Amino acid sequence: MKNPFFIFIITIFISTNASLAQSYSLPTQQDRWSIQRDGSIQWNIDERLPHADHIEMGGEKVAMWIQYSVDTARRLSLNRTMVFPTFRMFPNKTASHLMYNVTDNDLPRFLINDRLMRAGVYNASVQPDQPEKVISINQKGIMQVTSEFGKDGSIVLKRTMFPSVSEPVGIEKWVFINRGKQDVKIEMEYLFREVSPSAERTTPVQHSFVIATDNPGLKTIQPGDSGVFVITYQATNENNPLTKIIVEHELQLRKERVQQFLSLLQLETPDPVLNTAFAFAKIRATESIYKTKGGYLHGPGGLRYYAAIWANDQAEYVNPFFAFLGDDIGNKSAMNAYRWFAKYMNPDYKPIPSSIIAEGDGVWHGAKDRGDMAMIAYGAGRFALAYGNKDSAEVLWPLIEWCLEYLKRKLNDEGVVSSNSDELEGRFPSGTANLNTSSLYYDALRSAVYLGKQLGKPANQLTRYEQEAKTLRSNIEKYFGGRVEGFETYHYYKGNDTLRAWITTPLVVDIFDRKEGTIAALFSPRLWTADGLASLAGNKTFWDRSTLYGLRGVFAAGETEKALEFLKYYSRRRLLGEHVPYPVEAYPEGNQRHLSAESGLYCRIYTEGLFGMRPTAFNSFDITPRLPKEWDRMALKNIHSFGTVFDLEVSRIASGKLNVIVTKLGHSKQFSVKEGERVTIRL
Repeated sequence: MKNPFFIFIITIFISTNASLAQSYSLPTQQDRWSIQRDGSIQWNIDERLPHADHIEMGGEKVAMWIQYSVDTARRLSLNRTMVFPTFRMFPNKTASHLMYNVTDNDLPRFLINDRLMRAGVYNASVQPDQPEKVISINQKGIMQVTSEFGKDGSIVLKRTMFPSVSEPVGIEKWVFINRGKQDVKIEMEYLFREVSPSAERTTPVQHSFVIATDNPGLKTIQPGDSGVFVITYQATNENNPLTKIIVEHELQLRKERVQQFLSLLQLETPDPVLNTAFAFAKIRATESIYKTKGGYLHGPGGLRYYAAIWANDQAEYVNPFFAFLGDDIGNKSAMNAYRWFAKYMNPDYKPIPSSIIAEGDGVWHGAKDRGDMAMIAYGAGRFALAYGNKDSAEVLWPLIEWCLEYLKRKLNDEGVVSSNSDELEGRFPSGTANLNTSSLYYDALRSAVYLGKQLGKPANQLTRYEQEAKTLRSNIEKYFGGRVEGFETYHYYKGNDTLRAWITTPLVVDIFDRKEGTIAALFSPRLWTADGLASLAGNKTFWDRSTLYGLRGVFAAGETEKALEFLKYYSRRRLLGEHVPYPVEAYPEGNQRHLSAESGLYCRIYTEGLFGMRPTAFNSFDITPRLPKEWDRMALKNIHSFGTVFDLEVSRIASGKLNVIVTKLGHSKQFSVKEGERVTIRL
């Protein structure tokens, strides 16, 4: 006779495991934007209105944050916020920089055939039947809005908005085009408006903000011709006098800088959305570098985070990406960041501050030790190896060595690293020791072994690092490994019983002991949401950084098809959806600002996840390529890394086998590898 209780238990077991095996059902996406032949993206305005969004662009001395909206009548509204990172203010805090907002009502008046245009629309009392109608918005490191006027659309306006590459100036260029058969009169009134905060609130001298017109006045535009007007938004003080802007020169410099980003580390796959999302991420990750009195510094942006560095955003996230990209300014900013952190090494092993702010004049350490030394050592080791410059590595070695010793001293009785919080700085519980910090420490030890061999460091020291890494890996499993919400994965901290997004960190440092349960948890409805991983299961908060780590880790773990499915969904949403065109920081905090280091993490999904590149020496790396079944080929071209320039191509040659081609200076080497096999490439 069958035991009913036994049948009941088996039924529960089967149904529970079946539910755990289910992945989040990805919704169908309706693109708002489309990819253009020149690699830009464009929103051709349709009936899905109203719609609003925001985007940030950066130069060496200015960040330009644009909020834009189109209402149901296709009328445009623009809100411009100008941030000047090196024009410092009191009190001396992270966000103490000169910042001004400019609405449409702050602009000079425009008149078309003697009729007033204001705030993007004809004054209703003067010309109610000929409003401006937005036709399209285009983005590719430069934002362009195209509109029409009149019933027949005979007057076209193209607004082009971008930051100066090197000056503290935001620029808005207006071009009116006459497509009709009659002359058109266009007038921009002269405007020069200067505002200055009190001298007591500015440092080291008093600053001013100036809105000014360039080429104002009345122009008669003949059929087929156009007229150009310019508005500039500039910061100035006695050390930075007001600059006469030549708009075409500035626009050309901006185009060249964007093209420089795009020419490096080019991704080639059969998927145009992934290729374009990768290209855009390079722009955002690299444009947000500011020239401070302490040298070039990468800044996250988002209206708050400039002229400062963080152990996570710069040291951990974006700097290892710069070592693969090869942009000279990017690499300079990386070295500066590590040098700045190194200034705070001390013989008592007090923690290095989480953030160094205000061009180096202050620090922020409000969350105490967030695992910052693990972040720094992890990023510095990977950067030094991939950068491939021995002199630079010698500079970074003392910092890495110091951080590793600090972390060793922070091991608790169970052999994992104690820290006050984690990179979310207390927004969610992290216990007294968290999975993220110990995982990063483990990878930092591994990199230190590789790097130490290149620098000729004592063999006994490197052997000790190897043993410490091995022991730590074992302790990570013992301390954090466990069953959480039915998944064989990790407790993020002792006592944690709710799934957390950062269970992904072991995967990106090649700890695959619990990959099946971890991957199932990441893609389950408990953690995955319409916008990627929830920080805490069941919570609406998401931070893209953990989603980007997750996708990278799942590729590294060999779950290629599942990772590709979710990467394609995520990339399409961020590039062509409702909030574009870059990865974001978080929501609801910050309303999905386009913080720039997240874009570096997006690119690392490909270099370290899809291609499986792991630096092992100044001239070598391990590669474990993960070529999706639906692709025959993928490539990274113009890689500036490991002290040289090369291309990397992976193609399928037979069932279960891949062909890896490395091309350097016109000479190619080929390697045949099994799918999932790791091979060492020496350049």
